[in-house]
Amino acid sequence: MLKVGIIGASGYTGAELARILSLHPEMELVLATSRQYAGKSLATVYPHLQQYRDVIFEDVELAAMGERVDVVFTAVPHGTAMAAVPVLLAHGVKVVDLSADFRIHDQQTFEKWYCPHTAVALLPEAAYGLCELYRAEVKKARLVANPGCYPTSVLLAVAPLLKNRLIDPATLVVDAKSGASGAGRGAKVGSLYCEVTEGFRAYNIGKHRHTPEIEQEVSLLAGCPVTLSFSPHLLPMSRGILSTIYGVMAAGVTEDDIVSAFDAAYGDEPFVVFRGMDQLPATQEVRGSNRCHIGVVQDRRTGRIVVVSVIDNLVKGAAGQAVQNMNIMCGLPETMGLLQQPLFP
Repeated sequence: MLKVGIIGASGYTGAELARILSLHPEMELVLATSRQYAGKSLATVYPHLQQYRDVIFEDVELAAMGERVDVVFTAVPHGTAMAAVPVLLAHGVKVVDLSADFRIHDQQTFEKWYCPHTAVALLPEAAYGLCELYRAEVKKARLVANPGCYPTSVLLAVAPLLKNRLIDPATLVVDAKSGASGAGRGAKVGSLYCEVTEGFRAYNIGKHRHTPEIEQEVSLLAGCPVTLSFSPHLLPMSRGILSTIYGVMAAGVTEDDIVSAFDAAYGDEPFVVFRGMDQLPATQEVRGSNRCHIGVVQDRRTGRIVVVSVIDNLVKGAAGQAVQNMNIMCGLPETMGLLQQPLFP
C-alpha cells in the first residue's frame, strides 16, 4: 500500500483527489496539508469525506512530509509547487504536480505568462502528464506535470488530426467553456453565486495562462510552431468543460480518414471515447468520471473540421488524471481507482 500525501488538500482539486483515493485499493491518504484548516479533519471541512475523520489537516515541514509518504500530489497555485517539489524529490518521493509550474518546457515562456521560476533545473525532467500521448515518459518519471483542464480537453480533441496531417494547424481556433469550480475555491467576486448563475461570459481572451501550454503541445504534435486563438468562457454550472475546436481541413480529407485517425488513437484507451461523426457529446455525460468524450463534424460547406470534446474539469481535467499518472508512475494498473461511472443527470 502506497502512502499518499496531498499538499493543498483544502481546495476543490484536493478534495476531489481525496474522494478518488478513498476508493483506491493500493493508495492510502495519510497526510493532507492546509494552513487555513490545520488541526481540523478532512471530514469536518468536507462532510462528504466521512472516511477521512482521522486524517487531520497539517501545516507540516516538507522534509518531514518526505519521510512519511511514498507519493505526493501538489494541488497548489502556480509559484508554490516549484519550492516544494525539489525537497520532495530529494527525499525519494514521486510527485504529480497539479499546478502550472512544470508544464511549460521553456523558462522564458513560463516567466512571461506566470512568474520567475526557482526550479529551472527540473523543467527538462518533468514529464507532461497527458497519459494518452506521453504514457512512456510518465512511466519513467519521478515528476509529472499534470496538464491543465482546458489543455486536456483541447489536446485530446486535436491530437489525432494533427498527427495525421488532416487539419491545418495555422487555422486552429479554440472556443472553450468551463464550470465555475475551475476558478478554485477561494472567495472571489467573479465566482459568487449571483455573479455566475443565469449568466454566461467570456474572460481572458488572448491572455489566458493555458494558452502557452496548448500552443506548446499543439506545436509538438504539428511538428512546427503554432499560434492559435483561445477563447475561454465561464458557464453557470459547478463542473465540466466543453471545448469546440475549429480548423481548416487538409485537401482531400474524407470522413473515413477522420474516423480512422480517432479510432487508431483512442480505440484501446480506457478514458477517451470517440463518439463518431456528427455525434456531439455533452458535459453531463462525463460528470464525475475520468473520461473524455469527443465528437467530430466535417463541415464541407466551410472546409473546416469541428471537434467537440467534454471532460469533468475536476476529474480528467485535474484529480483523476493525476491519479492516472501516479498509477502509471508506480507500476499499477492505469485504471485503478478510476472506473467510477459518470453521474447522470
